[in-house]
Amino acid sequence: MQSRNNTVTDVPSYIAGFPAGTAKLLKQFRDIIRKATPEAEELISYGMPAYKYHGVLVYFAGYEKHVGFYPTPSVIKEFAGKISRYKYSKGAVQFPLDEPIPVSLVTQMVKFRMKENLAKTATKKRAK
Repeated sequence: MQSRNNTVTDVPSYIAGFPAGTAKLLKQFRDIIRKATPEAEELISYGMPAYKYHGVLVYFAGYEKHVGFYPTPSVIKEFAGKISRYKYSKGAVQFPLDEPIPVSLVTQMVKFRMKENLAKTATKKRAK
C-alpha cells in the first residue's frame, strides 16, 4: 500500500497505488467531489488528493482500513450528528473500507464547505 510520503504528482497516480478495493473507494471520493464542485482545482497536497475552490476545500486519503476525509473543523461541527456513526475528530472522518461510501452525506459536506469558501471570498471583496 502506498504511503503519504510518496512522490505522486496527480490524483489518478495516487489512487492507482492502492489495492483494487481501496482504489475503487478513493475513485468514488474523487468522483463525488468533482461532481459537487466541478470548478475545483485538483492537486496533491501533503501527499494526498486535495481540492481548492476559493481556498482549500477538502482532502481525502487512503489507509489500511479506512478512507480519511478532511473537510475542515467547521464542516465536522456542522455535520456531527450525521457522522456520529463513524470515527471522527476535529477535522476528519474515517469511512471504513468495508462499508459503502455515504455519497449523499459526502456531497452535502463538500457543498457546505464550498459555500463557506464562497462566503469568505465575498466578505473579503466587500472589505476592500
